Amino acid sequence: MQESKVASTIATMTRRILITLFAVSGICIFLRLYAHIGLYDVVEVFDGDTIAVAMAGRVEKVRLIGVDTPETKDPRKPVQCYGPEASAFSHSKLDRAKVRLVSDPLSTNRDRYDRLLRYVYLQDGTLYNKQLLSTGNARTYTGFAFSKSQEFVVAETQSKQQNTGLWQRCT
Repeated sequence: MQESKVASTIATMTRRILITLFAVSGICIFLRLYAHIGLYDVVEVFDGDTIAVAMAGRVEKVRLIGVDTPETKDPRKPVQCYGPEASAFSHSKLDRAKVRLVSDPLSTNRDRYDRLLRYVYLQDGTLYNKQLLSTGNARTYTGFAFSKSQEFVVAETQSKQQNTGLWQRCT
């Protein structure tokens, strides 16, 4: 009787150890798959809402989620009001910067141009996408769902009320 109780206890402990090992292994695999999450070097600023970063040995284009800056580079469109200023603002903040990229659970991973869709955080923790809105360098882009849409609309509204950036010059 005592032997079967010991065997049962050992079996239970073995199961718990195996479950823990599987859980830890799963976490390690997850972390390895997402090891590229961290700080990335910005290698190019295309315009106010599109950058390129060095990632895992290659260059990836990144479209900032939830913002739309006035056009400066689209050959099909004229340069829009406040486009050069918004682009210059992005250059001043992002040229040679290190940034953290974060995806959005409500957004797709890439857009139709194969650019990564990401929130861009500066090294000091500033959410750059939102900073574009609060400084009047962008409008909220609502062409697709994203989790910070309400927060971004508030930042844009405050910028409009303060008559900042493009809201001062282009309305």
